[in-house]
Amino acid sequence: MSEHHVVHVEFSAEDREAAGKFYSDLFGWQISDMPEMNYATFDTGKNVGGGLNPVNENNPAGTVLIYIGTDDIDASLAKAESLGAKIVTPKTEIPQTGWFGFFSDPTGNMVGLYTPLEQGD
Repeated sequence: MSEHHVVHVEFSAEDREAAGKFYSDLFGWQISDMPEMNYATFDTGKNVGGGLNPVNENNPAGTVLIYIGTDDIDASLAKAESLGAKIVTPKTEIPQTGWFGFFSDPTGNMVGLYTPLEQGD
C-alpha cells in the first residue's frame, strides 16, 4: 500500500514575484519562476516543496492547497469518493513531471493527489 505524505503545497498569490520574494526572504526558500505557466515553485530544502498559484475565481486569495503523494491516483480518488468526497479533477498528466487529481472532502476542502513521473503508468 502506498504511503500518503504531504508532497507539495500551493499558496494563492496576487503577485507571484512579490510572494516569491517574501517567502525567499522570510524562510530562505529557493524560488523558481515559471512565467510561461503563470506559476512559481519553491524548494524548502527538505522533503516538501510547493508553488505559487495566481489568484482567480477558482483560486481566491487565501487558498492553500496540499497535495498528498500516492502511487495510484485513480484508486485514491475512488476511495475518497466512496467515503463521501467529490472528485473535482480526475487523474491528469503534468507533462514531463507526473500526474495529479483533485477531490473535495465532505467538508468542502480541496485536496490534491500527486504521482511523480517515475512512479506513473
